[in-house]
Amino acid sequence: MQLSSLTAVSPIDGRYGNKVTAFRDIFSEYGLIKRRVIVEVRWLQALSQQPAIVEVPAFSQEANEKLDSIISEFSVDDAQRIKDIEKTTNHDVKAVEYFLKEKVSDTPELVSVNEFIHFACTSEDINNLSHGLMLRDAIDGVVSPMMQQLNQAIKDLAQPLLGVPMMARTHGQPASPTTMGKELVNVYERLQRQLGQIEKIEYLGKINGAVGNFNAHMSAYPEVNWEQFSQQFVESLDLTWNKFTTQIEPHDYIAELFDAVCRYNTILLDFDRDIWGYIALGHFKQKTIAGEIGSSTMPHKVNPIDFENSEGNLGIANAIMSHLAAKLPVSRWQRDLTDSTVLRNLGVGLAHALISYQATLKGISKLEVNPQSLLDELNANWELLAEPIQTVMRRYGIEKPYEKLKELTRGKRVTEAEIHTFIDGLAMPDEAKASLKKLKPENYIGNAIELGQSIY
Repeated sequence: MQLSSLTAVSPIDGRYGNKVTAFRDIFSEYGLIKRRVIVEVRWLQALSQQPAIVEVPAFSQEANEKLDSIISEFSVDDAQRIKDIEKTTNHDVKAVEYFLKEKVSDTPELVSVNEFIHFACTSEDINNLSHGLMLRDAIDGVVSPMMQQLNQAIKDLAQPLLGVPMMARTHGQPASPTTMGKELVNVYERLQRQLGQIEKIEYLGKINGAVGNFNAHMSAYPEVNWEQFSQQFVESLDLTWNKFTTQIEPHDYIAELFDAVCRYNTILLDFDRDIWGYIALGHFKQKTIAGEIGSSTMPHKVNPIDFENSEGNLGIANAIMSHLAAKLPVSRWQRDLTDSTVLRNLGVGLAHALISYQATLKGISKLEVNPQSLLDELNANWELLAEPIQTVMRRYGIEKPYEKLKELTRGKRVTEAEIHTFIDGLAMPDEAKASLKKLKPENYIGNAIELGQSIY
């Protein structure tokens, strides 16, 4: 059976394949091989710029153009050639080295130095830098822009709703009113903070040999300052140099990155569930789309499927990334191979996250607030005013204010008339009573509007 969107084992490449196309050039086998080629080529070019390595003289313009073209013209066919070589070598990184020797075979200047391809490198030197490039490209080019778009969508949803009052719920029970817009601003601010932390993550890399001490490098060219050379090379790839490693870059930064993405996802999952609840309460309506079906048996239904889809994929994303974050920093002694198979899944958790972000965005685009539903709920819960009344009673020295309001309201529904009758019986100035009577559940919102407006 041939691989297609219908026969793919993973829904990432099947049902949701069109939502993660931006990752195919990054996290696929092709994407990894391409970045290995980039690292190997740039390493050879860097060696040619080191005067002490006289056996690799500075390359001519023709030689550099040849090497640059291997990168710029790298194709799926090239990646397939490397996979074909790997069938013989049974070693994926060595296959890249042999491929490059083939590619430069028509350039005598490069043929003369082709044994310096992969010079003094362990496979992990190439792999860790490739993984750094993959993650940086994915976050900077795909994930961060999608998070920014999602955050902005929540901010845009919030602004016209800043003045729309709603009853809050704590422990699932009626609580002091707020506004729908302010509650959305809360989510926006939380997501923005996590995005800021994600964007501060450093992508680390090393190129220091079999156990991190430049053993082979120094045996061949002891006069070269390999620490400095290594740092310059890693930084030339726009990565951050890690001076202290074993054979592997320890992957701590990957754990930091995935933990940060998981926190973002957890906040978004919280948002998905809250919106789902508001839809269930009738506070949001969903725009219907012609041709869509909500239930195979109940024709009336308009289900909140986008938020449900997002929640499900966020759970999978966090499960995978949490495992990677916990596993990757752990390696027996100077290296074991357990990280290798796990690193093959760098893009899987992020792909499920990307699917969820798009689902939430789609869900947001369908939302229409139902102010009347929110107002009806407020008007059915005049007991919400027990809080301000007992607080003002304290100001005027009235005994046991909390207990008196508890007796009037706890576990009960009270009416506007009952609240006003209670106020009339209080021993406080008439102007204070008048002020309390002006309160309604819909206008007892503190400075919710001003707080929300402060971000615009």
